[in-house]
Amino acid sequence: MDGVAIRSCVTPVVAATGKIRTLEGVGTPDDPHPVQQAFVDEQVPQCGFCISGWVMYAVAMLERNPNVTDDDIRQNYVGIKCRCGTQVAAIRAVKRAAEAMG
Repeated sequence: MDGVAIRSCVTPVVAATGKIRTLEGVGTPDDPHPVQQAFVDEQVPQCGFCISGWVMYAVAMLERNPNVTDDDIRQNYVGIKCRCGTQVAAIRAVKRAAEAMG
């Protein structure tokens, strides 16, 4: 919302009206965002439950600063859970996207 990743489950709809960019608004199948492409290239998705959140958090972080460290990436995802255990692949994907954007 306004360039900052938020959790839709705890954000009142009235606070978000006209301010939201969703996964569908980040890229297209023909022209994916670098983060989306990196998640595909690194084969991150498994069950798909958390992928939208991981991608949107990465997009918001990298649009603010594409020169991130491993610690920046880990801190960005504090509180975001992945039940499949693809966190390592997701971190690789964010690093790949950062290189593409930087």
